Amino acid sequence: MQPFRSPSTPVRFGPFEVDFAVGELRKRGRKVPLQDQPFKVLTLLLHRPGDLITREELQRALWPSETFGEFDEGLNKAVQKLRQALDDSPDDPRFIETLPRKGYRFVAAVESSVAEPDGPSSQFGPVQPAKRRRADLLAWLMLGVVSLALVVLAAIHFQPIHSTAQPLLRTVPLTSYPGQQRTPALSPDGKQVAFSWDGEKGDNFDIYLKLVDGGAPLRLTTNPAEEDSPTWSPDGARIAFLRHSGATADILVIPALGGPERKLGQVHEPYGGLAWSPDGKLLAVVDRAPNESASVYFVSIESGEKRRVTSPPREYSGDSIPRFSPDGNALAFVRDFSGIGSILYEMPLTSSGARSEPRRLTFEGRVFSHDWTADGRRIVFSSGQTSARSLWTIPASGGAPGRLAVAGENALDLSISRSGNRMVYARSEFDSNIWRIPGPNATGNKTAASRFIASTKVDQEPQFSPDGTKIVFESSRSGNPEIWVCDREGSNPVQVTSLNGPIPGSPRWSPDSRWIAFDSTQTGNLDIYVVAADGGLPRRLTNEPSNNVRPSWSRDGRWVYFGSNRSGEWQIWKVPTQGGAAVQFTKKNGGAEAFETSDGKFVYYAKLDAPGIWKVPAEGGEETKVLEQGGQGLWALTDQGICFFEVSNSAAETTTGPALKFYSFALSRMSLLRVFPKETTIDTGSTALAVSPDSRWLLYTQIDRVGSDLILVENFR
Repeated sequence: MQPFRSPSTPVRFGPFEVDFAVGELRKRGRKVPLQDQPFKVLTLLLHRPGDLITREELQRALWPSETFGEFDEGLNKAVQKLRQALDDSPDDPRFIETLPRKGYRFVAAVESSVAEPDGPSSQFGPVQPAKRRRADLLAWLMLGVVSLALVVLAAIHFQPIHSTAQPLLRTVPLTSYPGQQRTPALSPDGKQVAFSWDGEKGDNFDIYLKLVDGGAPLRLTTNPAEEDSPTWSPDGARIAFLRHSGATADILVIPALGGPERKLGQVHEPYGGLAWSPDGKLLAVVDRAPNESASVYFVSIESGEKRRVTSPPREYSGDSIPRFSPDGNALAFVRDFSGIGSILYEMPLTSSGARSEPRRLTFEGRVFSHDWTADGRRIVFSSGQTSARSLWTIPASGGAPGRLAVAGENALDLSISRSGNRMVYARSEFDSNIWRIPGPNATGNKTAASRFIASTKVDQEPQFSPDGTKIVFESSRSGNPEIWVCDREGSNPVQVTSLNGPIPGSPRWSPDSRWIAFDSTQTGNLDIYVVAADGGLPRRLTNEPSNNVRPSWSRDGRWVYFGSNRSGEWQIWKVPTQGGAAVQFTKKNGGAEAFETSDGKFVYYAKLDAPGIWKVPAEGGEETKVLEQGGQGLWALTDQGICFFEVSNSAAETTTGPALKFYSFALSRMSLLRVFPKETTIDTGSTALAVSPDSRWLLYTQIDRVGSDLILVENFR
């Protein structure tokens, strides 16, 4: 192979253009960041599209002085980064095909850009994908004209060809109504979408129906209860949905054009989702039996009989969002790891239920929604953090997930038509910020709440340093969720971590204010890490194949407490800060989030999915329940007592907003610090509350903006 040399003329394939002169990859005119070696690999593949470029050729051209191991690692990383830039998948390639142990082949149609009048002629003519017949070059014609022999290159002649390129994906807004449009469901033919909308006044979620090609939405329900999760019957004649009532929801079926409702049953897990089986006989629902985790059940359309299909381990919150494969032979669902991560599973089915154990498809992050492609070969899912969910695709048989090549940022609920080549998803708007109010030791604690640490992205999980000079928090303001530190007045923020993807959470200061412990999904499972307060490389403290969350420091700085499910159930553990084996702290009744008192005598802790606060001697002993209220993420321990939020699960249950209370150790009684307006939404999914060392100030995370609309993706396959 000749030494590496870039072509001079830009080329195009799909939505991409490569400008070799300036070394840029562009997508629809926008530059796509790509490092030097991946760009050179792409250039070599485009030299001979359709041909095998062997690993030996790539090594001679790009890694001539490297050892085999160094070359192998370098090439694999370069191809991986190239595929990420192209939104390509090794399992279902649109651009780069892997030939195992041989090399790579560029399989998409490639076209040369039009050369500038005085520029050199193109090295690339139109090229068919692999397995297509190459065009034969007929001739180069030299024409002599104009005065003394001006030479002009004529066009390159090819035999007629037929492009096999698929139509480009087209993303367009489907709704732009006020409020929130969510849980969309495309009809089987892809011509209509059913969805839940809180209406022009934002006062109640009802079920609506809309033609994809235009027109005003048709309101199907008018009940004052909240309704969502519509799903179509296979013939498109009926729609099933959920109607919420506190901790339960009714399963209802209604004609697609409106009419009388039929109640099919009731579930005790109202936000688990619905799916109609392809044979029309069953609904997959999510229900929770007493003292059991949420599970997927099948409900007979004819009789309403219900039977359990999945059985998540007891230490997990349960299963949700069931989706049948197009042929009905498999079920995909999400298994929630106790509020820590939501993992996508696939399970084969028979007429009697599951014929094998569920198979895990994703291994990190949080899956918010998913659906099968029409051919049943892939599953598209939404994953990421709350303010930056993206769309991904993964083979249903298992493999590496790949980013979907659509503008799917902040994607939440999604639905794919069984025909019609369409997908729809809900695009959410979410902004949480850190607010400040006077604390229990402040004078004039009626001062209005003020937005304290804020951006257009997520800012959450604040904690004061023990010396009172700094505040640590988690933010996505840099594009990825990272740990940040600012001064005590909320100014001069500095990014501490550079994880570039894995989500950090629950940052906590060491007693000397020099170190920060946090949890993160860097290795797939959640583990505990420690990083210097002024930045640096995080050091991993836990190494078990389990989830380890919500760290806090002992008052002498020798231990870090954390919640873990390594024993098969959630308990409090502690690990030496200098590294070593972790020790189980709570033994019997569980725990997930713990804090040691300033005198080191007691450890107070909250349990998973159970209201209340408990304490146990730091040296071990029997636990004592201190509070019936409060819970994980909603409380803060001080020397004088416990601050905590009381948050209603339903706006219909109260005429006021959240309440902030204080339990005094000295007086053994409760006092009310503040009642927030009804429209206030506390972020209960993270560490929502922090108290300054002198108890004069309180920080809390508030969700300031929530909205969503529906986005349509045309030509989706």
